[in-house]
Amino acid sequence: MRPIQPPPPTTPANRSRPRRRSDLTLPLPQRDLSLAVPLPLPPSSSSSSSSSTTTASSSSSTNAPSTSHNSAQLNFSQLERVNRIGSGSGGTVYKVLHRPTGRVFALKVIYGHHDDSTRLQICREIEILRDVDNPNVVKCHDMFDHNGEIQVLLEYMDGGSLEGTHIPHEPSLADLARQILCGLCYLHSRKIVHRDIKPSNLLINARHQVKIADFGVSRILAQTMDNCNSSVGTIAYMSPERINTDLNHGLYDGYAGDIWSLGVSILEFYLGRFPFAVGRQGDWASLMMAICMSQPPEAPPAASREFREFIACCLQRDPARRWPARNLLRHPFIVQNCGNQNQVNQQHHHQLLPPRPPLPSS
Repeated sequence: MRPIQPPPPTTPANRSRPRRRSDLTLPLPQRDLSLAVPLPLPPSSSSSSSSSTTTASSSSSTNAPSTSHNSAQLNFSQLERVNRIGSGSGGTVYKVLHRPTGRVFALKVIYGHHDDSTRLQICREIEILRDVDNPNVVKCHDMFDHNGEIQVLLEYMDGGSLEGTHIPHEPSLADLARQILCGLCYLHSRKIVHRDIKPSNLLINARHQVKIADFGVSRILAQTMDNCNSSVGTIAYMSPERINTDLNHGLYDGYAGDIWSLGVSILEFYLGRFPFAVGRQGDWASLMMAICMSQPPEAPPAASREFREFIACCLQRDPARRWPARNLLRHPFIVQNCGNQNQVNQQHHHQLLPPRPPLPSS
């Protein structure tokens, strides 16, 4: 037991100092509860390396998908990898099965391990993508942080990508362009720029629905990958002003850039080959010279006038002269071929389905 200490003696130094009251309180300002707006919490930046079910949503610890038609809870441990369906510089995509419901998804594993701040930024970006809901945009269901890897759960498109597809039939091509434009119009209206429109990012399913894939993921990779690998978007489909920043006074309009990439892709489908005079997989310098120095490619004279004009509206060197997606949806090439979508013969839709390559084992 400590002995009780006597009070300190009064000295000239502390004689004039007022005694501190122990019951002082500070009045708090009154708050009008009718004006209170709850603020959403950002996703947690902390992740446990031992947990296999951490998600991007701070309010969804059960990994429930953002789909109203599926009441079952999604948990990473309930996903079974079936096989690998694609890979690229950004990551690898697997076909996965949700065992409790039998639903099939695509799981994209993004390469690289990221620090906490970068991981938090990725989570916030994917939270935005989860709110995207359009029939012509691949649905992003959920995100997992598993063993330090970001894994994005996406809608599975059983027809694969349209890369290498030849579509010389103009009504079928017009319907394809219409669906892509509907997806782009939706994304652009929500201030989302894709940045990587190309045939391999255009997917189709058995119902002949064409959907834009990898929107937003390219933006995430652009912010997180090393400088040597951060050229997001295949240069073959990039607009001239994005490759050469000296063009257009150094200004880059991402929406107009998406329209250029769309035009190159649609013309490639029609021709059955890359529309520039160099190979799509050519060296960087050759592609840059062809895209930035030569005149934009044109549809051949054998094509209809409407199609030639449609391509010209997309492939303008001056980005300000490229038609926005909402205007292209009203272009005669689209309207005349897709005015009544039921008039597009089902047998021509099958021209959109690319040959199924043998699926590699996981």
